[in-house]
Amino acid sequence: MGAEDKTRASGDSPREASGAILPTVNPDVEKAQPAKSSVHPALYVVCWIGLSSSVILFNKWILDTLNFRYPVILTTYHLTFATIMTQILARYTTYLDGRKTVKMTGRVYLRAIVPIGFFFSLSLICGNLTYLYLSVAFIQMLKATTPVAVLISSWALGVSQPNLKVFLNVSIIVVGVIIASIGEIKFVWIGVIYQIGGVCFEALRLTMVQRLLSSAEFKMDPLVSLYYFAPVCAVMNFVVALFWEIPKCSMEEVYHVGLLTLFLNGLCAFMLNVSVVMLIGKTSSLVLTLCGVLKDVMLVVASMIIWGTQVTGLQFFGYSIALGGMVYYKLGYEAIKGYAGEAGRQWAEFGNRQPVLRRVAVILLALLTVFVLLGGLAPASGIDPKDYLHEAKSKIGFS
Repeated sequence: MGAEDKTRASGDSPREASGAILPTVNPDVEKAQPAKSSVHPALYVVCWIGLSSSVILFNKWILDTLNFRYPVILTTYHLTFATIMTQILARYTTYLDGRKTVKMTGRVYLRAIVPIGFFFSLSLICGNLTYLYLSVAFIQMLKATTPVAVLISSWALGVSQPNLKVFLNVSIIVVGVIIASIGEIKFVWIGVIYQIGGVCFEALRLTMVQRLLSSAEFKMDPLVSLYYFAPVCAVMNFVVALFWEIPKCSMEEVYHVGLLTLFLNGLCAFMLNVSVVMLIGKTSSLVLTLCGVLKDVMLVVASMIIWGTQVTGLQFFGYSIALGGMVYYKLGYEAIKGYAGEAGRQWAEFGNRQPVLRRVAVILLALLTVFVLLGGLAPASGIDPKDYLHEAKSKIGFS
């Protein structure tokens, strides 16, 4: 048998090359696929940092600047607002569909949700009371001890086993905060006690939530958690406010703040929880950690600009140690080393692509550093940032 005969032994006629070729995919199915989200993850990061910072500054402005010195009433309002909004979202949107997978019963609610809500209420009350005595900058420095409190509470409640190496790592945070506290000019003991209490209550709450979420039956995102926790927290806060602040508060003081201002304040606090859900779904734990550090630094600077808070060089030194210790505790040395190397390569590539923008970024960072350092030296040199702000306003015609 010849070579040509071996190529085709059957009696079938050969296929013509010009025949139609069937498609391997259905074009209609491809068209029906939803388009990918065009929103860049950086937008979620900006929204979360903006809302988180705004809530803190907004609360400080209402409680201190507008002299509405009723933090429990304000907290009760926030939780009532959150309760109403989560009920609306549960009824008319899909944002809270995750609650359908949670096997919530009356017994679970009383044994798990109510105790967590109790500590949540205490942390919110103590956190808002602190604004009456301390600056936003110093409050953020004290909040850096939260990872330490969470670690100790997790050991106390048996969620994790004690580890000396981990304890020594987080001790760096405590040392940094102690140094920052020594450098604080307006140190008020009652405010520090309230803030430490708020940190401890928040640590207990987070540990109890961690233990609850360890079961697959109770996995929930922050918005679903708010759906369950907000009502019981609102009731607890209302009981406290009923005996502590409501008898002293008048409607004139409420109108002085403004109903629109209060509405925007409640909306801002609620949207923060929505932004957390969006951010978690679009980024990683690394991004959350670094964004938290960036937000804290921005709040310190904002406190200096808005209220003229004087921050000493010793405080900057101590706070830098605390922030560095927090990042090291959450990420670890190897992860930090890898991310630092990658960041260096990305920065070098950015300089090659956009040399002008890189120079502008360096100049802006240098100017910000000089401003912060000048603000930190204000107590020693008699420089008050408020004087410069008032002088600048008068020169451009603002009263």
